[in-house]
Amino acid sequence: MFKKMFGFLLIVLLTVPISQALAAGDPKDFEGRKDPALFSRMPGFHIFNYEELDFDQYKFPVGPDQFQSIEGRHLYLDYYANDEITLPSAMQIVRNYTNAIKGIGGETVYQFEDGGMEYVTMKVTKDKTEIWAALSAAGNGMYKLHIIEKQQMNQDVVANAESLAGTIRTTGKAAVYGIYFDTDKSEIKPESEPAINEIAKLLKSDTDLKLYVVGHTDNAGTFDYNIRLSKSRADAVVITLTGKHSISASRLIPFGAGPTSPVASNASEEGRAKNRRVELVAQ
Repeated sequence: MFKKMFGFLLIVLLTVPISQALAAGDPKDFEGRKDPALFSRMPGFHIFNYEELDFDQYKFPVGPDQFQSIEGRHLYLDYYANDEITLPSAMQIVRNYTNAIKGIGGETVYQFEDGGMEYVTMKVTKDKTEIWAALSAAGNGMYKLHIIEKQQMNQDVVANAESLAGTIRTTGKAAVYGIYFDTDKSEIKPESEPAINEIAKLLKSDTDLKLYVVGHTDNAGTFDYNIRLSKSRADAVVITLTGKHSISASRLIPFGAGPTSPVASNASEEGRAKNRRVELVAQ
């Protein structure tokens, strides 16, 4: 059961995104792929298989028959031993990785043995990014590594102006996902442009429409801080609409609701992501 659920090995803890700066490797490495910059491989091993996904999910064992799903950038490496080396034991491989992770401030979340295989789940936080890693190893010259750099998925599909208008007519408000800010920041990121453009289209198609632009946060941090942050983000949206899209400032009132109006439980990352939003409310 654990073999099926845990699958490959995940164990890299980085201070840079896992898609960047890869270290030198072995001539036998899969399609020239290399190790992540801050974590070397076991000596005498090459990368037999490699896969990188911008956004994916992996279920990490965190206790007996307990798993935690983590979403984000996913890196998978499958290592095979070269023919000329003396094979290390599964314990030796796992111990090397857990010691290395502890050395950069990480921790072992859960470790167990099953049928001669050693498994370990680890995590570390670097530059405010939580990275989960899991390793599976045997003494037969193979070990596997998965890494999830935890992050929220980019909302590539946004509601268009027509659907926003319909929702506002029906309910008096519309939630807008696809407006992005860095953690603890209120500067709108460039990838927010499609969502901002649709809000501008909405306002230009109905010149009588006036809106409250309401910022919402999850409940991480203090109440006062989240109120200020949500108001600053609402201000940023209004400034962009008035400055870049020539919408009259008299039609828009920014407001920060902070964590006071969640649409989902803050107990999970999925719920917190839904709560971090901008709403357009008819005046």
